[in-house]
Amino acid sequence: MDYNSLLRKKEFYQKHKSVLSDSIMQNYNQAFEIEYTHNSTAIEGNTLSLIQTKLLLEDQISVGGKRLREIYEIVNHNKAYQYVKTCIHEGESLVEKTVKDMHAILMENIIIGGIYRNVDVYISGARHTPPSPNEAYKQVKNFYADLPYKTEMNGIELAAWSHAEFVKIHPFIDGNGRTSRLIMNYQLMVHGFLPISIAKESRLDYFDALECYAVEANLKPFVDFIGALEEQRLDVYIRAIEQQQHQNTQHI
Repeated sequence: MDYNSLLRKKEFYQKHKSVLSDSIMQNYNQAFEIEYTHNSTAIEGNTLSLIQTKLLLEDQISVGGKRLREIYEIVNHNKAYQYVKTCIHEGESLVEKTVKDMHAILMENIIIGGIYRNVDVYISGARHTPPSPNEAYKQVKNFYADLPYKTEMNGIELAAWSHAEFVKIHPFIDGNGRTSRLIMNYQLMVHGFLPISIAKESRLDYFDALECYAVEANLKPFVDFIGALEEQRLDVYIRAIEQQQHQNTQHI
């Protein structure tokens, strides 16, 4: 990943995004939120399609034939993402309470959220086994203690590390993947980047990159994975900005 190139694109986006109208930005944001919620829940096995997710979130139309849990997963994920955006807007740091609140929103009407597990968990098909409850508790406390001191990392590396380290610890009984993807986007947005959505079709590459970190302590594959997705998102906005700038010059 060429971070300097990504930085230039981010700076161009931040400097010129004001040329895009509020309605264009709103359309882009809405489309992203639906896609992100769909992908983040689908990776964990939710069977609602992208169009069903849109009907539920945007049109508030109930989807028949789906388990209530799946409906809650979609609605809760969107609420949790809105909570993340509010926290960032209010300048709040990423701390333990924020993450526990995120998890509690994700798990509403499913299980009691925001509480660390007291049982062992196993991830089927993975080489990494999450630590026992006592060890996981120690590690998650260290995770929060380390967060403010990761100053040697750039925004993409910090987002990658925050996600990979949190999901490696697996502190909750359920919802660790969704929580860690929200944490990742929290870090990206705080650093002026766009939030990203990991497509369910990319989940094998995604899991492989996470496993590289969990088993070999090698973060680079995941940094490159996130960097590529960030670049794709920035490119969409940059194209729209350049198109708008071109139209503006035509009318002068």
